[in-house]
Amino acid sequence: MKRINPTLAEVGERKAINTIIAHAPSSRNGDDAAVLSHAAPNSRTVVTTDMLVENRHFTLDWSTPAEIGRKAITQNFADIEAMGARPVAALLAISAPSYTRLEFISELARGISQRVKDYHAELVGGDITDGEQIVLSVTAIGQLGGSIPALTLDAAKPGHIIIASGEIGASAAGLALLRRFGREEMPTEFLPLLRSHCQAHVPPGRGFVARSAGVSAMTDNSDGLVADLGTMARRSGVIMDLQATALEPSPLMRLAGKVLDQDPWQWVLSGGEDHTLLGTTAHAAPTGFRQIGVVRKAQHHQHHQQHVLLDGTCVDQFEGWNSFPGVRTEAKAE
Repeated sequence: MKRINPTLAEVGERKAINTIIAHAPSSRNGDDAAVLSHAAPNSRTVVTTDMLVENRHFTLDWSTPAEIGRKAITQNFADIEAMGARPVAALLAISAPSYTRLEFISELARGISQRVKDYHAELVGGDITDGEQIVLSVTAIGQLGGSIPALTLDAAKPGHIIIASGEIGASAAGLALLRRFGREEMPTEFLPLLRSHCQAHVPPGRGFVARSAGVSAMTDNSDGLVADLGTMARRSGVIMDLQATALEPSPLMRLAGKVLDQDPWQWVLSGGEDHTLLGTTAHAAPTGFRQIGVVRKAQHHQHHQQHVLLDGTCVDQFEGWNSFPGVRTEAKAE
């Protein structure tokens, strides 16, 4: 008798792969490897990879499989956008226990398909295997057209303005609320913050717009505002001076802070996972971006260099995300 919702052990690897392909089909998915179109003249290929580990980067208590799939693509495509490139393809590797239901894989693939289609990209291949917990590894591929330099971490200059596109701190606020209430008991007024955490999104083409408008340096807010801008400041040899008036927590975040008895500024400065694009430019903020601070000259004679300031006051103590919490590090590898 046919099972209504079989496990991976019951259907096998081929059925699981066919389920993913059914939700995220691609004409470029070849027999053994994907065949991508030749890049346009004077263009370059941009590649990045990232992982999501169950109970480390997501939990099934809070996120649906489709949301996890969208998140996996978002965090990788954000890194492509942060280089000023266009995402064109993604590869997915999954490790999952054999008792995982096929429906989970189906919904995961549906979420991935929804997100790659947002960027007019495709899921072009991958792998699936048995494992002790659910682990997703995504490799994203993008194209950088033209001769304009890529947007890097070491190109911020004194006199530049600091710009941002997207929310800052909302994802961390949503996570704090989930830890207190869970998903089912979440007060309805806080659902926008829940969505900010579970369904983060980077508008397609925002990095391309920034690069075309003369932005020099860029990253995305994955580890936390101070952590990510601190990395850029150290790589560029400058100081990032943020403006508090441009970063004020939203009224909803302030309400959440009051309910949870937490300072919403902590979410703004060290939250991360908004995947907001952060950059610096000598020009006006491009369409879709806003100014949040200025870049200042580093004082190299100081014994302790303050890399990130808020209205002139050091906030380097807001470290943000750490992939190895038992070890003090500056930031995770990009």
